[in-house]
Formats: sequence, C-alpha cells, structure tokens
Amino acid sequence: MSASPDDAQFMQEAIRLGLLHLGQTSTNPSVGCVVVRDGKIVGRGTTAVGGRPHAEPQALAEAGELARGATAYVTLEPCSHHGKTPPCADALIASGVSRVVISVTDPDERVSGRGIAMLRDAGIVVETGLLEEEGRHSLAAYLTRQTKNRPYVILKLAVSQDGMIGRMGEGQIAITGPAARAEVQQLRAETDAILVGIGTAVADDPELTVRIPGLQGRSPVRIVLDPLLELPLTSKLVRTARQVPVIVVGREEVFGSETGEQDLPPSVLPDISPTRGEIDSLRAPSQNVDLGTSGQAQPTSPLVGEMPGRAEGGNTLTNADEHTAQLESRRQALESAGVEVVYCHPYHPEQLLPALASRGISSLLVEGGAKTARLFLEAGYVDRILLYQGPGTIGQGGIETPIRKTDIPSDFKHVGTRRVGDDSLDEYEREV
Repeated sequence: MSASPDDAQFMQEAIRLGLLHLGQTSTNPSVGCVVVRDGKIVGRGTTAVGGRPHAEPQALAEAGELARGATAYVTLEPCSHHGKTPPCADALIASGVSRVVISVTDPDERVSGRGIAMLRDAGIVVETGLLEEEGRHSLAAYLTRQTKNRPYVILKLAVSQDGMIGRMGEGQIAITGPAARAEVQQLRAETDAILVGIGTAVADDPELTVRIPGLQGRSPVRIVLDPLLELPLTSKLVRTARQVPVIVVGREEVFGSETGEQDLPPSVLPDISPTRGEIDSLRAPSQNVDLGTSGQAQPTSPLVGEMPGRAEGGNTLTNADEHTAQLESRRQALESAGVEVVYCHPYHPEQLLPALASRGISSLLVEGGAKTARLFLEAGYVDRILLYQGPGTIGQGGIETPIRKTDIPSDFKHVGTRRVGDDSLDEYEREV
C-alpha cells in the first residue's frame, strides 16, 4: 500500500510498542497498537505480559471517546475469534474508529482475513501491508511458530580474532566486552527460551539468566540437551531451577544398535565425558513421552532403591538394566531439585523444535557449544545468526567456531555490520 509519512510514523510507533513485551506474552504475539485522532496519538497499547489483555482494547481504553472517528494502527490483524477474551475486531467496531491500518495479516487460521472482513463489514476502512517487512520482523517468533510449527531460532556466537569460541578445559572465557554482553542480556530478556548442550553446561557452568537490573524477572526458560541426564546437581542451572525454569532434554531411547549414536552425523555427537565412554553398551526401553504434553517420562526401570546389579528375586541385572537404573536415579534427583526432565531426542531438531512450539515457546536462543550450534545449522533450523567478534585471540587449545563470516549458508542475507563497544557484530537472517 502507498502510505503517507504520517501513516508510516504512527505504524513505527505501533511496532516499537509491540517490541516492548517480546518474550513475555506466552503463546500470544506481542502486538502494538496506537489510536490517532487529528494527527495526535490518543491511545497506546501493547499486548500485556502473559498475553492478555491484547493491545487494541488497551489503546482504545486509553483513547476513550476520542477513538470515535479515529484511526487505529496495529501491527497484526485484529483477532476475530472468541478465546479467553472477546475479539479485538469487535472492540474496534464498538469504539467507533473509522479506519484501521494493519501491518501484517495473521496466519492463524482462526483469524486470517476474518478480522479484516469483520471490520470492513462494519463500514470501517481497512488498509493492510503498511511497513510489512518491519512488522514481520517484529513478529518473527509468532509467525514462525504459526507457519512452521517451531520456534524462531537465533544462533549467537562470540568469536575471537583467530576464529575461536573458547579454550578447551577452561570454562567460560570473555571474548567480547561489556557492551556486547549487555546486548546479549537484552536479547535473553526478549526470548522465550535459551538452549545449550550438556558439554557447555558442564564446562562453563552458566546460569543463563538475565542480569540487567530490573529485568531479572524476564529470564527465559533454560534448556539443556542432556541425553544421559548428566547435568550436575551442584550446577548453577540446577541450583536456580526453582526460580527460573530449567528443562533437561533426555534421550527417548538410549543408544541401542538400531537407534544408536552412530546414526548421527559425526559433527553433532556429544563431547566425550567420563560417563559417555559407556555409550555403546547402553540400551533402554523407548520412553515416547510427548514433550508438549505432560513432559514427564514413565520409565519401566528397576526401583532406585534396589541393590545395584541385582533384580528382584536375586537375579543379576544386565548392563542395560544397571544403566537404566542409573538414569532413573539421575532423573529423580534432578526433578527433586526442581528441574523438569523430558524425553525427546535431543539431537533431532525436527522432533525437538515442534515439541517446544507445542509448549508455547515461540523464540529460542541457541547460545552454547560448537557442536550444538553446528547441529542446528546443519539441520537448517537457524533463522538468525548473530556473530560477535572480539579483538583478542585464544591461541593454542582453542575451540574453533562452527561458522565464520566466509561460510555463512547461501540462503542467509547479511543484514549489516556494526560496532558494539570494542567488538563488531555481523547479523544474518534467513531469506524466506
């Protein structure tokens, strides 16, 4: 649509408002709305924390009687269905607005086109597509979950001048400076969930929370890919699990001959740890528990209290039985500490991501581990890459970055490069 400068200005304000509650609106999108009369904004609204009330009724309430004959600018097509709140299209009609300008049409089949039709049927002038690219960017997480049945995946990497993301055996290393780290903290606050592999969780012992004063309550759900439930009970993640949710993703089937780790690409195999030397001998019953439902496994392993290596009646347990009992013991210990243990193949994003989406997770920040990053890249499930580069070098013993500026996949476009303190940031987005 062709728009006047005033229209673009007001939609920009609606988009800005929509960004305020990213990562806080549960399964609902974070939408912005402004009501304008005689060239002045008389009402503003943002989808509330938790997802309700929606942006439109809040903006209309602020405008009051001034909404009659006004124009409403909204980043997403107003809803037309009765859910836990009445349709926003009805609220706009009842308010007496004469014109509604929409940036993005809602792909939700309950809404798509219906909200627009309701408004037009009521005699309201409706215009769509204003600043659509900017609007879609602001709603990327919601749109991805609606159209692809998975979260919008952001990969963040901090890389040294010599192409390393850390040093073996040394835990966390500061590659970027305070300004870049502050940006990442803000990104966490705008994201539903953050994910690392067990190797990073053990080596770095990260907390993965938001540490910006005043925004600590916006910490995302923390997810660890941990097939053998090795996350230490003494880790920061476990110790804070009752304050900020932690989900440990265990393996549905523990590496048998038919479903074993040998079926995975070598680049995505977990790092070897003392317990992983036993992988080839592990075998356990399949525990097909939907991550999107109860999130609780129903294991058929021996009771944890039984004598190791002995089954009821004095029969010697097989190695597989022993390992199953160990896994069950680890599960119970983690759950007792407040961690949620779920079973969904951690190294198959095509299974994991829809399961996360079914839990209302619309955006996922992949922040830890070269192999975890490579897993999502090779599977084609990364939507945005943030490549921070620090001025220092790591040198001998460094862990090589899984991706460099020179080997970004061809279906990504380079959004731009900018300075962040003493560091630089290159941003890439997958072309849709």
